[in-house]
Amino acid sequence: MTFSPGGSPVTGFFCSRGVPGTGKTTVALQFLLEGAAAGETGLYITLSETEEELRDAAATHNWTLGEEISIFELVPPESLLDAAHQQSLLYSADLELGETTRHLFEAIERVKPMRIVLDSLSEIRLLAQDSLRYRRQILALKHYFSRHGATVLLLDDLTTDTMDKTVHSIAHGVIRLEMVSPAYGAERRRLRVLKYRGQVYRGGFHDFAITTGGIRAFPRLIAAEHRTGFTGERLASGIAELDTLLGGGMERGSSSLIIGPAGTGKSLLAIQFTVAAIARGERAALFVFDEELGLLFARTKAMGFDLEGLRDRGSLLIEQVDAAEMAPGEFTHRVRAFVDNHQIRTVVIDSLNGYQAAMPEEQLLVLHLHELLLYLNRQGVTTFLTIAQHGLIGDMQSPVDVTYLADTVVLLRYFEALGRVRRAISVIKKRAGPHEDTIREYRVTDHGIALGPPLEEFQGVLRGVPVYSGQGGPLLRDDPA
Repeated sequence: MTFSPGGSPVTGFFCSRGVPGTGKTTVALQFLLEGAAAGETGLYITLSETEEELRDAAATHNWTLGEEISIFELVPPESLLDAAHQQSLLYSADLELGETTRHLFEAIERVKPMRIVLDSLSEIRLLAQDSLRYRRQILALKHYFSRHGATVLLLDDLTTDTMDKTVHSIAHGVIRLEMVSPAYGAERRRLRVLKYRGQVYRGGFHDFAITTGGIRAFPRLIAAEHRTGFTGERLASGIAELDTLLGGGMERGSSSLIIGPAGTGKSLLAIQFTVAAIARGERAALFVFDEELGLLFARTKAMGFDLEGLRDRGSLLIEQVDAAEMAPGEFTHRVRAFVDNHQIRTVVIDSLNGYQAAMPEEQLLVLHLHELLLYLNRQGVTTFLTIAQHGLIGDMQSPVDVTYLADTVVLLRYFEALGRVRRAISVIKKRAGPHEDTIREYRVTDHGIALGPPLEEFQGVLRGVPVYSGQGGPLLRDDPA
């Protein structure tokens, strides 16, 4: 872990703040290990944990703290109670602040490290006993470290005074680590850079995860920073009637929202465009929130779509997303990684209901989607989103309104006619050009989706119970072929 935009260590005085469990120790160990990989000596000064605890924590990440990293502890082990044991460690609670500082300086003079971690400021704050003495001590540490040209990371567990801002005014940079516990699912962690003197940094909260191997941060996406040139064109679906309804097809670099009640074929419609893109020689990515992949492969293969075979050949990248275990920032990072590393040109997110489960705050969900869709559009990626509405027939409600974000909105509906439940499709919005304003019946068959002619002789199809005013038979036959 480094603290400069270019990835190289900077001489300075930094602080990582957060309550216990937010990942401060992991950040500190990763910071020292990155320095060791670059040939820099490191020193971990601990006033709250033992060396054995730190090495055990490193082992959980498959890390080995080699000779380049030294640990100096001021906490006695239980063997201190053994009078026969030769003990060279010090107990910080039994020392005056000045004597504690002197031993720290001696360890630094002995090791001469380029990177230093001091864990934690809460112990020094307790030894100082008052805010004036504590501030003077932090200033003294800063001046001492600056003369030695070391990069220092101070850890503050916020267990003594969460409102103390002494380090904020003294340090070159301050990072705040937070942990949020949702009503269901794993804890979510996020970080925020509160201060970085002399540097332009990305503000706001950024999701991160602690995995085997250390911290993985997912910087907040800013779509304005990413713009590429691409040739605009209309992309056909492979179904002539559907392309006619869409005014010739979907535009490259656009986003489409397929909305309707459960079972109307939203996923199948998105897969139709995905398979058509692969047939053109492109690569596509499918992010599935709601359906188990084995079931998805089985039911689509019965309709002639061999998604599993496309995945095995590398044309289709499919990922099962567990909304309860993934933060929205991590999901955005995965989508970006697919697009950037695998030249993906079609992305399907199925569905937004599952995505919303990852972020219950509707307003933030819309902001995340706005940046993600804008980024994908600027990369020339055609995006398909599905969302299931509440209800089956009649008035429908969406769990979140994102219709204004999409360039194209395709509406699917059930309706009753001649004693059967049928399906209707219409395009209610298309920014990129004209589209057919009719309502067509469609049917899900063993060969995929089949569309019929416009339902010109029906009134009230979108309400679910239409009135027939014609003389002929405009509905699809039992055998569309």
